[in-house]
Amino acid sequence: MPSKRFELVFADKTGKVFNFPGLRPAGMKAGMLFELEDAPLVRLPDSSELFMLPDRMPVGFDPETGKQVTLDMDPYSKQAEPCFAVAAFVPPGYTLTHNAAYRQLADDARALPLFAYGACLYSEGHFYVAAVRVDHDVRHDDKYLAPRSVLKGVAEVKKLFPKNRLVTQLETCATVNGCANAKNFFLGRIEAPVPTSPVCNAQCQGCISLQPENRDFPSTQKRISFKPDPEEIAELALHHFTNEKNPVVSFGQGCEGEPTLAVDVIEKAIRLIRKQTSKGFINVNSNASRPQALGRLFDAGLTHVRVSLNSVRDPYYSRYYQPKGYSFADVTESVRTAKRHQGFVSLNYLSMPGFTDSREESDALVQFVGGTGVDMIQWRNLNYDPIRYFRELGLEGARPELLGMENAIDRVRKAFPAMRCGYFNPRPGTRPASQANKNLV
Repeated sequence: MPSKRFELVFADKTGKVFNFPGLRPAGMKAGMLFELEDAPLVRLPDSSELFMLPDRMPVGFDPETGKQVTLDMDPYSKQAEPCFAVAAFVPPGYTLTHNAAYRQLADDARALPLFAYGACLYSEGHFYVAAVRVDHDVRHDDKYLAPRSVLKGVAEVKKLFPKNRLVTQLETCATVNGCANAKNFFLGRIEAPVPTSPVCNAQCQGCISLQPENRDFPSTQKRISFKPDPEEIAELALHHFTNEKNPVVSFGQGCEGEPTLAVDVIEKAIRLIRKQTSKGFINVNSNASRPQALGRLFDAGLTHVRVSLNSVRDPYYSRYYQPKGYSFADVTESVRTAKRHQGFVSLNYLSMPGFTDSREESDALVQFVGGTGVDMIQWRNLNYDPIRYFRELGLEGARPELLGMENAIDRVRKAFPAMRCGYFNPRPGTRPASQANKNLV
Protein backbone atom coordinates (compact mmCIF):
# COMPACT_ATOMS: atom_id res chain seq x y z
CA MET A 1 0.00 0.00 0.00
CA PRO A 2 1.41 3.46 -0.89
CA SER A 3 2.75 5.45 2.06
CA LYS A 4 0.10 7.85 3.36
CA ARG A 5 -0.43 9.64 6.62
CA PHE A 6 -3.92 8.83 7.83
CA GLU A 7 -5.68 10.85 10.48
CA LEU A 8 -8.52 10.22 12.91
CA VAL A 9 -11.98 11.53 12.02
CA PHE A 10 -14.47 12.85 14.58
CA ALA A 11 -17.65 14.93 14.78
CA ASP A 12 -18.41 17.89 17.00
CA LYS A 13 -21.66 18.26 18.92
CA THR A 14 -23.40 19.73 15.85
CA GLY A 15 -22.43 16.78 13.65
CA LYS A 16 -19.77 18.62 11.67
CA VAL A 17 -16.94 16.26 10.71
CA PHE A 18 -13.25 17.06 11.26
CA ASN A 19 -9.92 15.34 10.79
CA PHE A 20 -7.47 15.33 13.71
CA PRO A 21 -3.77 14.78 12.89
CA GLY A 22 -2.90 14.32 16.57
CA LEU A 23 -4.10 10.68 16.53
CA ARG A 24 -3.77 7.81 14.10
CA PRO A 25 -7.13 6.26 13.18
CA ALA A 26 -8.28 2.94 14.59
CA GLY A 27 -10.64 0.23 13.44
CA MET A 28 -12.66 -2.15 15.60
CA LYS A 29 -13.45 -5.86 15.45
CA ALA A 30 -15.27 -7.77 18.17
CA GLY A 31 -14.71 -4.83 20.50
CA MET A 32 -10.94 -4.94 19.91
CA LEU A 33 -9.04 -1.99 18.44
CA PHE A 34 -6.62 -2.24 15.53
CA GLU A 35 -4.33 0.10 13.69
CA LEU A 36 -5.24 0.47 10.02
CA GLU A 37 -1.79 0.90 8.46
CA ASP A 38 -1.93 -2.55 6.85
CA ALA A 39 -5.70 -2.71 6.39
CA PRO A 40 -7.27 -2.64 2.93
CA LEU A 41 -8.52 0.91 2.35
CA VAL A 42 -10.54 2.51 -0.44
CA ARG A 43 -11.37 6.13 -1.13
CA LEU A 44 -14.82 6.78 0.25
CA PRO A 45 -17.07 5.73 -2.67
CA ASP A 46 -19.71 7.97 -4.19
CA SER A 47 -23.11 7.50 -2.51
CA SER A 48 -21.45 6.81 0.85
CA GLU A 49 -22.63 8.56 3.99
CA LEU A 50 -20.83 9.65 7.16
CA PHE A 51 -22.63 9.05 10.44
CA MET A 52 -22.01 10.68 13.80
CA LEU A 53 -22.35 7.99 16.48
CA PRO A 54 -24.20 9.30 19.56
CA ASP A 55 -22.99 8.26 23.01
CA ARG A 56 -19.71 7.07 21.50
CA MET A 57 -16.30 8.73 21.72
CA PRO A 58 -13.68 8.32 18.98
CA VAL A 59 -10.60 6.22 19.70
CA GLY A 60 -7.23 6.38 18.00
CA PHE A 61 -3.55 5.67 18.56
CA ASP A 62 -0.89 8.04 19.83
CA PRO A 63 1.63 8.38 16.97
CA GLU A 64 4.53 8.60 19.44
CA THR A 65 3.75 5.84 21.92
CA GLY A 66 1.35 3.65 19.91
CA LYS A 67 -1.04 3.57 22.86
CA GLN A 68 -4.81 3.72 22.52
CA VAL A 69 -6.26 7.15 23.23
CA THR A 70 -9.91 8.10 23.69
CA LEU A 71 -10.70 11.54 22.33
CA ASP A 72 -13.21 12.63 24.96
CA MET A 73 -13.27 16.36 24.15
CA ASP A 74 -13.37 18.34 20.93
CA PRO A 75 -9.72 19.38 20.38
CA TYR A 76 -10.76 22.41 18.31
CA SER A 77 -13.29 23.81 20.78
CA LYS A 78 -12.28 26.67 23.07
CA GLN A 79 -14.66 25.26 25.66
CA ALA A 80 -14.96 21.73 27.04
CA GLU A 81 -17.26 20.45 24.31
CA PRO A 82 -17.90 16.75 23.64
CA CYS A 83 -17.00 15.03 20.39
CA PHE A 84 -18.26 11.83 18.82
CA ALA A 85 -17.05 8.93 16.72
CA VAL A 86 -17.77 8.92 12.97
CA ALA A 87 -18.55 5.89 10.80
CA ALA A 88 -18.80 5.42 7.05
CA PHE A 89 -21.81 3.73 5.47
CA VAL A 90 -20.75 2.44 2.06
CA PRO A 91 -22.90 1.58 -0.98
CA PRO A 92 -23.51 -2.00 -2.16
CA GLY A 93 -20.49 -3.69 -3.70
CA TYR A 94 -18.14 -2.93 -0.80
CA THR A 95 -17.57 -5.22 2.19
CA LEU A 96 -16.27 -3.70 5.41
CA THR A 97 -13.08 -5.05 6.96
CA HIS A 98 -13.21 -2.99 10.18
CA ASN A 99 -15.95 -1.21 12.08
CA ALA A 100 -15.62 2.33 13.36
CA ALA A 101 -13.63 2.43 16.62
CA TYR A 102 -15.28 3.99 19.65
CA ARG A 103 -15.78 3.88 23.39
CA GLN A 104 -19.35 3.94 24.61
CA LEU A 105 -20.10 6.62 27.18
CA ALA A 106 -22.09 4.07 29.19
CA ASP A 107 -23.03 0.40 29.01
CA ASP A 108 -26.62 1.45 28.35
CA ALA A 109 -25.75 3.67 25.38
CA ARG A 110 -28.55 3.94 22.85
CA ALA A 111 -28.47 1.15 20.29
CA LEU A 112 -27.27 2.23 16.88
CA PRO A 113 -29.84 2.19 14.04
CA LEU A 114 -29.79 -0.60 11.46
CA PHE A 115 -26.81 0.41 9.34
CA ALA A 116 -23.28 -0.93 8.84
CA TYR A 117 -20.58 1.16 10.52
CA GLY A 118 -17.26 1.20 8.68
CA ALA A 119 -13.98 2.59 10.01
CA CYS A 120 -13.53 6.04 8.46
CA LEU A 121 -10.22 7.91 8.17
CA TYR A 122 -8.74 10.92 6.40
CA SER A 123 -5.67 11.69 4.32
CA GLU A 124 -4.61 14.50 1.99
CA GLY A 125 -8.05 15.93 1.37
CA HIS A 126 -9.98 12.67 1.07
CA PHE A 127 -11.93 10.33 3.31
CA TYR A 128 -11.20 6.60 3.23
CA VAL A 129 -12.96 3.53 4.56
CA ALA A 130 -11.65 0.13 5.63
CA ALA A 131 -13.30 -2.06 3.00
CA VAL A 132 -12.75 -4.20 -0.07
CA ARG A 133 -14.72 -4.00 -3.28
CA VAL A 134 -16.28 -7.35 -4.09
CA ASP A 135 -18.61 -6.43 -6.96
CA HIS A 136 -18.38 -3.87 -9.79
CA ASP A 137 -22.02 -4.12 -10.88
CA VAL A 138 -23.54 -0.63 -11.14
CA ARG A 139 -27.21 -1.60 -10.70
CA HIS A 140 -27.51 0.39 -7.44
CA ASP A 141 -25.32 3.31 -8.47
CA ASP A 142 -27.18 6.57 -7.78
CA LYS A 143 -26.11 8.12 -11.07
CA TYR A 144 -28.31 5.61 -12.89
CA LEU A 145 -31.29 6.14 -10.57
CA ALA A 146 -32.22 9.77 -11.19
CA PRO A 147 -35.27 10.71 -9.05
CA ARG A 148 -37.00 12.49 -11.93
CA SER A 149 -36.69 9.42 -14.15
CA VAL A 150 -37.96 7.18 -11.36
CA LEU A 151 -41.04 9.36 -10.83
CA LYS A 152 -41.70 9.35 -14.57
CA GLY A 153 -41.50 5.56 -14.54
CA VAL A 154 -43.86 5.36 -11.58
CA ALA A 155 -46.47 7.44 -13.42
CA GLU A 156 -46.19 5.31 -16.56
CA VAL A 157 -46.51 1.98 -14.72
CA LYS A 158 -49.48 3.23 -12.67
CA LYS A 159 -51.28 4.08 -15.91
CA LEU A 160 -50.59 0.61 -17.30
CA PHE A 161 -51.65 -1.26 -14.16
CA PRO A 162 -54.01 0.99 -12.15
CA LYS A 163 -55.49 -1.86 -10.10
CA ASN A 164 -52.28 -3.73 -9.30
CA ARG A 165 -51.56 -3.38 -5.57
CA LEU A 166 -47.91 -4.25 -6.03
CA VAL A 167 -47.41 -1.07 -8.05
CA THR A 168 -48.51 0.98 -5.03
CA GLN A 169 -46.24 -1.03 -2.74
CA LEU A 170 -43.23 -0.59 -5.02
CA GLU A 171 -43.96 3.11 -5.44
CA THR A 172 -43.55 3.51 -1.69
CA CYS A 173 -40.42 1.37 -1.74
CA ALA A 174 -38.87 3.48 -4.49
CA THR A 175 -39.91 6.98 -3.44
CA VAL A 176 -40.06 6.70 0.37
CA ASN A 177 -37.78 3.84 1.40
CA GLY A 178 -35.19 4.47 -1.31
CA CYS A 179 -35.12 0.84 -2.47
CA ALA A 180 -32.76 0.65 -5.44
CA ASN A 181 -34.41 -2.47 -6.86
CA ALA A 182 -37.82 -0.78 -6.77
CA LYS A 183 -36.31 2.21 -8.59
CA ASN A 184 -34.85 -0.14 -11.16
CA PHE A 185 -38.24 -1.72 -11.74
CA PHE A 186 -39.77 1.65 -12.61
CA LEU A 187 -36.79 2.37 -14.84
CA GLY A 188 -37.14 -0.99 -16.59
CA ARG A 189 -33.64 -2.16 -15.74
CA ILE A 190 -31.93 -5.25 -14.30
CA GLU A 191 -33.64 -6.67 -11.18
CA ALA A 192 -37.26 -6.11 -10.18
CA PRO A 193 -38.44 -6.81 -6.62
CA VAL A 194 -41.67 -8.69 -5.94
CA PRO A 195 -42.68 -8.59 -2.26
CA THR A 196 -45.27 -11.21 -1.39
CA SER A 197 -45.30 -12.23 2.26
CA PRO A 198 -46.53 -10.15 5.21
CA VAL A 199 -45.46 -12.84 7.71
CA CYS A 200 -42.21 -14.49 8.75
CA ASN A 201 -41.06 -17.56 10.68
CA ALA A 202 -37.93 -15.91 12.09
CA GLN A 203 -37.43 -12.94 14.35
CA CYS A 204 -34.07 -11.64 13.19
CA GLN A 205 -32.30 -9.35 15.63
CA GLY A 206 -31.73 -6.86 12.81
CA CYS A 207 -34.97 -7.28 10.85
CA ILE A 208 -35.43 -4.11 8.81
CA SER A 209 -39.20 -4.47 8.30
CA LEU A 210 -40.54 -5.49 11.72
CA GLN A 211 -39.26 -5.02 15.27
CA PRO A 212 -41.10 -5.68 18.56
CA GLU A 213 -42.75 -2.62 20.08
CA ASN A 214 -40.45 -2.78 23.12
CA ARG A 215 -37.30 -2.80 20.98
CA ASP A 216 -34.99 0.17 21.59
CA PHE A 217 -34.53 0.82 17.88
CA PRO A 218 -37.11 0.81 15.08
CA SER A 219 -37.30 -1.07 11.81
CA THR A 220 -36.23 1.01 8.84
CA GLN A 221 -39.32 0.41 6.70
CA LYS A 222 -42.87 -0.91 6.89
CA ARG A 223 -43.62 -4.47 5.90
CA ILE A 224 -46.10 -5.24 3.12
CA SER A 225 -49.58 -5.68 4.62
CA PHE A 226 -51.17 -7.94 2.00
CA LYS A 227 -50.46 -11.05 -0.02
CA PRO A 228 -50.68 -10.25 -3.75
CA ASP A 229 -52.57 -12.42 -6.20
CA PRO A 230 -50.62 -14.61 -8.64
CA GLU A 231 -51.99 -12.52 -11.50
CA GLU A 232 -50.70 -9.29 -9.97
CA ILE A 233 -47.24 -10.82 -9.63
CA ALA A 234 -47.17 -12.25 -13.14
CA GLU A 235 -48.40 -8.96 -14.62
CA LEU A 236 -45.49 -7.00 -13.16
CA ALA A 237 -42.91 -9.69 -13.85
CA LEU A 238 -43.88 -10.02 -17.51
CA HIS A 239 -43.83 -6.23 -17.87
CA HIS A 240 -40.28 -6.20 -16.53
CA PHE A 241 -39.25 -9.08 -18.77
CA THR A 242 -40.44 -7.04 -21.73
CA ASN A 243 -38.47 -3.92 -20.78
CA GLU A 244 -35.12 -5.41 -19.74
CA LYS A 245 -32.86 -7.42 -22.07
CA ASN A 246 -31.40 -9.55 -19.26
CA PRO A 247 -34.09 -9.43 -16.56
CA VAL A 248 -34.25 -10.75 -13.02
CA VAL A 249 -37.30 -10.79 -10.78
CA SER A 250 -36.81 -11.52 -7.10
CA PHE A 251 -39.20 -12.59 -4.39
CA GLY A 252 -38.15 -11.92 -0.82
CA GLN A 253 -37.52 -8.22 -0.27
CA GLY A 254 -36.65 -6.03 2.69
CA CYS A 255 -40.27 -4.91 2.95
CA GLU A 256 -41.63 -8.40 3.61
CA GLY A 257 -41.31 -11.52 5.70
CA GLU A 258 -40.37 -14.99 4.46
CA PRO A 259 -41.54 -15.58 0.86
CA THR A 260 -41.78 -19.37 1.05
CA LEU A 261 -44.66 -18.87 3.50
CA ALA A 262 -46.53 -17.60 0.43
CA VAL A 263 -45.52 -20.62 -1.63
CA ASP A 264 -49.02 -21.25 -3.03
CA VAL A 265 -49.20 -17.75 -4.51
CA ILE A 266 -45.61 -17.66 -5.77
CA GLU A 267 -45.81 -21.13 -7.32
CA LYS A 268 -48.91 -20.15 -9.33
CA ALA A 269 -47.32 -16.84 -10.33
CA ILE A 270 -44.15 -18.52 -11.60
CA ARG A 271 -46.19 -20.95 -13.66
CA LEU A 272 -48.13 -18.04 -15.18
CA ILE A 273 -44.84 -16.32 -16.04
CA ARG A 274 -43.27 -19.42 -17.51
CA LYS A 275 -46.32 -20.05 -19.69
CA GLN A 276 -45.48 -16.77 -21.42
CA THR A 277 -41.69 -16.84 -21.47
CA SER A 278 -38.59 -18.81 -20.52
CA LYS A 279 -36.59 -15.58 -20.53
CA GLY A 280 -34.64 -14.26 -17.57
CA PHE A 281 -33.93 -15.37 -14.03
CA ILE A 282 -36.55 -15.88 -11.34
CA ASN A 283 -34.97 -15.65 -7.91
CA VAL A 284 -36.16 -15.96 -4.33
CA ASN A 285 -34.35 -14.33 -1.41
CA SER A 286 -35.18 -16.60 1.49
CA ASN A 287 -34.19 -17.79 4.94
CA ALA A 288 -34.38 -21.27 3.35
CA SER A 289 -36.43 -22.64 6.22
CA ARG A 290 -38.82 -24.75 4.11
CA PRO A 291 -37.05 -27.22 1.79
CA GLN A 292 -40.26 -28.73 0.38
CA ALA A 293 -41.70 -25.32 -0.47
CA LEU A 294 -38.47 -24.37 -2.19
CA GLY A 295 -38.59 -27.60 -4.20
CA ARG A 296 -42.09 -26.72 -5.40
CA LEU A 297 -40.89 -23.32 -6.60
CA PHE A 298 -38.04 -24.87 -8.57
CA ASP A 299 -40.46 -27.35 -10.12
CA ALA A 300 -42.57 -24.37 -11.22
CA GLY A 301 -39.69 -22.57 -12.92
CA LEU A 302 -37.60 -20.85 -10.24
CA THR A 303 -33.95 -20.58 -11.31
CA HIS A 304 -32.10 -19.01 -8.37
CA VAL A 305 -32.26 -18.86 -4.57
CA ARG A 306 -30.34 -16.54 -2.27
CA VAL A 307 -30.07 -17.96 1.23
CA SER A 308 -29.72 -15.35 3.97
CA LEU A 309 -27.60 -16.19 7.00
CA ASN A 310 -25.17 -14.52 9.34
CA SER A 311 -23.27 -17.69 10.19
CA VAL A 312 -22.93 -21.27 9.02
CA ARG A 313 -22.67 -22.37 12.67
CA ASP A 314 -25.98 -23.32 14.24
CA PRO A 315 -25.65 -21.60 17.64
CA TYR A 316 -24.80 -18.20 16.19
CA TYR A 317 -27.29 -18.50 13.35
CA SER A 318 -30.06 -19.34 15.82
CA ARG A 319 -29.18 -16.55 18.25
CA TYR A 320 -29.43 -13.97 15.48
CA TYR A 321 -32.31 -15.36 13.39
CA GLN A 322 -34.35 -16.77 16.30
CA PRO A 323 -36.12 -19.27 14.01
CA LYS A 324 -39.70 -20.28 14.72
CA GLY A 325 -40.52 -23.85 13.78
CA TYR A 326 -37.40 -24.62 11.79
CA SER A 327 -33.70 -25.22 12.42
CA PHE A 328 -30.37 -24.63 10.72
CA ALA A 329 -30.58 -28.23 9.48
CA ASP A 330 -33.57 -27.15 7.37
CA VAL A 331 -31.47 -24.34 5.87
CA THR A 332 -28.79 -26.84 4.85
CA GLU A 333 -31.40 -29.17 3.40
CA SER A 334 -32.90 -26.29 1.38
CA VAL A 335 -29.52 -25.66 -0.23
CA ARG A 336 -29.26 -29.33 -1.14
CA THR A 337 -32.83 -29.31 -2.43
CA ALA A 338 -32.02 -26.40 -4.72
CA LYS A 339 -28.93 -28.16 -6.06
CA ARG A 340 -30.94 -31.34 -6.74
CA HIS A 341 -33.21 -29.15 -8.89
CA GLN A 342 -30.18 -27.76 -10.75
CA GLY A 343 -30.81 -24.39 -9.13
CA PHE A 344 -28.22 -21.66 -8.61
CA VAL A 345 -27.58 -21.07 -4.90
CA SER A 346 -26.14 -17.88 -3.46
CA LEU A 347 -25.44 -17.19 0.18
CA ASN A 348 -26.52 -13.77 1.37
CA TYR A 349 -23.67 -13.87 3.87
CA LEU A 350 -24.31 -11.07 6.35
CA SER A 351 -20.80 -10.16 7.39
CA MET A 352 -19.48 -8.54 10.56
CA PRO A 353 -15.75 -7.85 11.01
CA GLY A 354 -14.39 -9.83 13.96
CA PHE A 355 -16.94 -12.62 13.53
CA THR A 356 -17.10 -13.45 9.83
CA ASP A 357 -13.30 -13.34 9.51
CA SER A 358 -12.64 -15.41 12.63
CA ARG A 359 -10.76 -18.66 12.10
CA GLU A 360 -13.69 -20.70 13.44
CA GLU A 361 -16.28 -19.13 11.14
CA SER A 362 -13.97 -19.29 8.12
CA ASP A 363 -13.28 -22.99 8.72
CA ALA A 364 -17.01 -23.65 9.03
CA LEU A 365 -17.75 -21.73 5.83
CA VAL A 366 -15.21 -23.72 3.82
CA GLN A 367 -16.77 -26.92 5.13
CA PHE A 368 -20.31 -25.71 4.39
CA VAL A 369 -19.53 -24.68 0.81
CA GLY A 370 -17.64 -27.89 0.14
CA GLY A 371 -20.48 -29.99 1.52
CA THR A 372 -23.37 -28.27 -0.27
CA GLY A 373 -22.04 -27.01 -3.61
CA VAL A 374 -22.97 -23.36 -3.12
CA ASP A 375 -22.54 -21.43 -6.39
CA MET A 376 -21.93 -17.93 -5.02
CA ILE A 377 -21.27 -15.98 -1.84
CA GLN A 378 -22.59 -12.43 -1.63
CA TRP A 379 -20.40 -10.73 0.98
CA ARG A 380 -22.94 -8.27 2.31
CA ASN A 381 -22.49 -6.04 5.34
CA LEU A 382 -24.68 -6.81 8.33
CA ASN A 383 -26.58 -3.68 9.30
CA TYR A 384 -26.37 -3.88 13.06
CA ASP A 385 -24.76 -2.27 16.11
CA PRO A 386 -21.29 -3.91 16.22
CA ILE A 387 -20.89 -4.09 20.01
CA ARG A 388 -24.44 -5.25 20.55
CA TYR A 389 -24.04 -7.97 17.90
CA PHE A 390 -21.30 -9.77 19.82
CA ARG A 391 -23.22 -9.39 23.05
CA GLU A 392 -26.33 -11.01 21.59
CA LEU A 393 -24.32 -13.84 20.07
CA GLY A 394 -22.85 -14.57 23.50
CA LEU A 395 -19.37 -13.55 22.36
CA GLU A 396 -18.85 -10.34 24.30
CA GLY A 397 -15.24 -10.18 25.47
CA ALA A 398 -14.14 -13.04 23.19
CA ARG A 399 -10.77 -12.73 21.52
CA PRO A 400 -11.02 -14.84 18.36
CA GLU A 401 -8.17 -15.59 15.99
CA LEU A 402 -8.80 -13.26 13.06
CA LEU A 403 -7.80 -13.84 9.45
CA GLY A 404 -8.92 -10.44 8.14
CA MET A 405 -11.99 -10.03 5.96
CA GLU A 406 -9.97 -9.78 2.76
CA ASN A 407 -8.13 -13.00 3.61
CA ALA A 408 -11.33 -14.79 4.60
CA ILE A 409 -12.85 -13.88 1.23
CA ASP A 410 -9.73 -14.90 -0.68
CA ARG A 411 -9.50 -18.18 1.22
CA VAL A 412 -12.91 -19.34 0.05
CA ARG A 413 -12.36 -18.02 -3.45
CA LYS A 414 -9.09 -19.95 -3.78
CA ALA A 415 -10.56 -23.10 -2.24
CA PHE A 416 -13.49 -23.02 -4.71
CA PRO A 417 -12.28 -21.25 -7.87
CA ALA A 418 -15.46 -22.06 -9.79
CA MET A 419 -17.61 -20.38 -7.15
CA ARG A 420 -18.51 -16.73 -7.60
CA CYS A 421 -17.85 -14.04 -5.04
CA GLY A 422 -19.74 -10.76 -5.27
CA TYR A 423 -22.53 -8.69 -3.76
CA PHE A 424 -25.51 -8.75 -6.13
CA ASN A 425 -27.78 -11.47 -7.45
CA PRO A 426 -26.54 -12.83 -10.79
CA ARG A 427 -28.20 -11.63 -13.96
CA PRO A 428 -28.17 -13.23 -17.42
CA GLY A 429 -25.09 -12.55 -19.49
CA THR A 430 -22.88 -11.22 -16.69
CA ARG A 431 -20.45 -12.56 -14.14
CA PRO A 432 -19.82 -10.65 -10.89
CA ALA A 433 -16.25 -9.73 -10.05
CA SER A 434 -14.75 -12.40 -7.80
CA GLN A 435 -11.53 -10.74 -6.74
CA ALA A 436 -11.75 -9.23 -3.30
CA ASN A 437 -8.58 -7.13 -3.46
CA LYS A 438 -9.35 -4.69 -6.30
CA ASN A 439 -9.27 -0.91 -5.92
CA LEU A 440 -7.28 -0.89 -2.70
CA VAL A 441 -5.21 2.12 -1.67
